[in-house]
Amino acid sequence: MASQVTSPEEDEAEGCIQCQRGSKLVLFVTGKCHWGCDYCPLSDNRRESPDMFANERRCTTWSEVIEEGHAMKATGTGITGGDPMMDFDKTVEAIKVLKNEFGPAHHIHCYTSIPIKAEQAIELGEAGLDEIRFHLLNLKLDPYLEAVNSASKAGICVGVELPAEPGKDEELQLLITELSKSSVEFLNLNELEITVGNQENMDVRGFNLASGNTAAAQGSAQLAIDIKHAAIGLDLQVKFCTSAYKDAGQLRNRFKRRGEATLRPYEILSDDDTIIFGAIPCSQQDSLDDISELQQEIGLLDGWIRYDESTQRIELPLPIAEELATILEIPVLLVEVHPTHERLEVGVINLNENR
Repeated sequence: MASQVTSPEEDEAEGCIQCQRGSKLVLFVTGKCHWGCDYCPLSDNRRESPDMFANERRCTTWSEVIEEGHAMKATGTGITGGDPMMDFDKTVEAIKVLKNEFGPAHHIHCYTSIPIKAEQAIELGEAGLDEIRFHLLNLKLDPYLEAVNSASKAGICVGVELPAEPGKDEELQLLITELSKSSVEFLNLNELEITVGNQENMDVRGFNLASGNTAAAQGSAQLAIDIKHAAIGLDLQVKFCTSAYKDAGQLRNRFKRRGEATLRPYEILSDDDTIIFGAIPCSQQDSLDDISELQQEIGLLDGWIRYDESTQRIELPLPIAEELATILEIPVLLVEVHPTHERLEVGVINLNENR
């Protein structure tokens, strides 16, 4: 029903522009949240967890977060949760650490459902927070007005981000008028997603999957489009982000960016933005001799062949692996992995299995 947004719109929030490019580090500071929204898509392994994740990488130190930021050449960071304000000190520290490492131009936005106090807004602004996005509970602005005004006075760009819930037409119509008269600069409407984390609650509410999309709730896209049209002429920038674009656009762009930044000399970035290379199973004990022999026979330079202890494989260029598969009796593999820190395997093919 809705077309995917493929490029930034006029006057769009900087956080959105960078997210669409895939250049923002996603920093999950805490899974703690006391609201319990029934549409929360958070997975069980993160819900209420105190653990921190930088993109898909679980981190226990700021140095690991910074390493992940450099690995994808991040131009900014989106701080999320849970609710980052549930661990306010950690969130402030994150902002300071990231600004100190990547510089003042590193754009940081943060999500929260909590109407923060004036002194908290000041502290966030002084730490360097560029943008804050409030999730308004019950679609009511009044409980957040003081927080919105305080954040704006602290020099923070203020936005509101909400799921487009089918059946909330009247509430959203009233809300955009209120927002246009406030310090809120933009409203982001996300297509409501049905996930493993919220499917039971969505079933109770009678939400069905939209045809042709495995995540979006039926009716959410049309509601968001209607609200976006209704906001024309108001002093409010309204953006609609589809479920499909979040997965196929933002996430894939981030994967591609990290893959390009971390690609080893012998690896190939596929059309699906996965990493492909050749491999030969080998024990650690034999690895040095086998690598030395291969380098002498094929002429591979250092950096174009390596041994991975975790998988017990010699990794090398796929074209070389394909040639070796025609003459070697031992398995020679094509390996495909995601360009994440964990390099999750997508698939492994034995190249000489049918020889």
